[in-house]
Amino acid sequence: QAQIVESGGGLVHPGGSLRLSCTASTNIFAIRTWAWHRGQEREFVASMTDTGDKNYTDSVQGRFTISRGSNERIVYLEMNNVKLEDTARYYCYMFGRSRDWILRDFWGQGTQVTVSS
Repeated sequence: QAQIVESGGGLVHPGGSLRLSCTASTNIFAIRTWAWHRGQEREFVASMTDTGDKNYTDSVQGRFTISRGSNERIVYLEMNNVKLEDTARYYCYMFGRSRDWILRDFWGQGTQVTVSS
C-alpha cells in the first residue's frame, strides 16, 4: 500500500530545534511536490517543488527549512527557534504517482510537536 510516514516529533523548549522526517513507500514515485502542514485544519507550513521552488508561511519564514533527502521519497522539515505557537501535529504531504500512474495526493498520519517550557 502506498503510504508516507512522519517521524521526529516530540517535546522541545522554546528557542530549541527539531527535525521532522517523512519517508514515502517505494511504490510512490515521480513526486512533484512535497509539503508540510500542521494542525486540525492542515494549515500550510512549507512546500517544495521538483523544480526546487520553496514556499513558507509567514510565521515560519526564516526559522523552518524544507529539504529533500538522498532520494525523492524523503523530505525533512528543520525547525529552529521554535515558538509556543508551533505546537501542533505536523503532516507530511506528497503529490506524485503510485502503481496506477495517476497523480494523486498522499498524506501521512502526522507527528506531534509540542513546544513547552
